[in-house]
Amino acid sequence: MRRVLVIGSGGAGKSTLARTMGERLRLPVVHLDALYWGAGWTTTPKDEWARTVAQLLVADAWVMDGNYSGTLDLRIPAADTIVFLDLPRIVCLWRAVRRRLAFHRRARTDIHPECPERLTWQFVEWIWTYPRGQRPRELERLRAVAGEKRIVVLRSSRETARFVAGLRSHGGAQLDAVSTGRNTTPTGKTVSEKPGT
Repeated sequence: MRRVLVIGSGGAGKSTLARTMGERLRLPVVHLDALYWGAGWTTTPKDEWARTVAQLLVADAWVMDGNYSGTLDLRIPAADTIVFLDLPRIVCLWRAVRRRLAFHRRARTDIHPECPERLTWQFVEWIWTYPRGQRPRELERLRAVAGEKRIVVLRSSRETARFVAGLRSHGGAQLDAVSTGRNTTPTGKTVSEKPGT
């Protein structure tokens, strides 16, 4: 693994997993949130954002976290591995609330320093509707590249911990403890199965 995408619902733990993978695999980590959001939660214009992402993808190696579905068509072809955090929405929602409380009036380390943590109704709605909204489209994209990319679908904190425990950096990135296959989860389930809600 040299070019890794980490995607999934808000609150799924993408940034945390990306940091951990970067440390274990000794790869640079790119938090897209830190680049997309400017001071005061201002957004990057669409054309400029596409150029920024395209420039990031030129690098030899990275672990990149963030959904941003508008640029997945750029990022998926550039990646060799895609990790999809497919956790239940109630878990994601609870983590988002917990994060908001933990970073009250402060910015996380993976975002612009002038973006204090917030929890908007729009974000809560996105998390709640994700299983029936964005998730099916992302799984369809993963199925389309399952024969050429390593796809890892993690559906619980336990599966994520097992996946992390199996990462090692020497001799090239490898997976010791879990079996990912080309289009399966660590437990051998295909990417087309229904999620927990």
